[in-house]
Amino acid sequence: MQKWFGSSGICINKNNELLMVLQGKPDENKKWSVPSGGQEINETFEECCIREMEEETGYIVELIDEIKVKKASYKELNISVEVHYFLVKIVGGERKIQDPDHLIYDIAWKNIDELKELDLSFPGDRILLIDCMNNQK
Repeated sequence: MQKWFGSSGICINKNNELLMVLQGKPDENKKWSVPSGGQEINETFEECCIREMEEETGYIVELIDEIKVKKASYKELNISVEVHYFLVKIVGGERKIQDPDHLIYDIAWKNIDELKELDLSFPGDRILLIDCMNNQK
């Protein structure tokens, strides 16, 4: 079974809105997600999160806390995944898509009501993201 490792950044602004990206392959329906991606060789999960945030949103972030580690196996795809979720805050940069994989189509701040209705790339993340937003109030 293949193994995939990655990180996700959860960034909530002072208006209690979550930073999200609209992503997908060119031939797929696009869905919303928090910025995330795969770990590169010799990269820590923390470094992966910081890099992915900048690539997908243009923002430079600082890690506040590791919130969750999600592990899952998908036998039908012959892959197991381990994703580290970090709470982050913006410390620089500007909103700009610069994703080298060309999978990001939009960057937006979403409030909790919008998050409840969005078509998510990873629907299982909805509860975690809502909980994070509720805890930031």
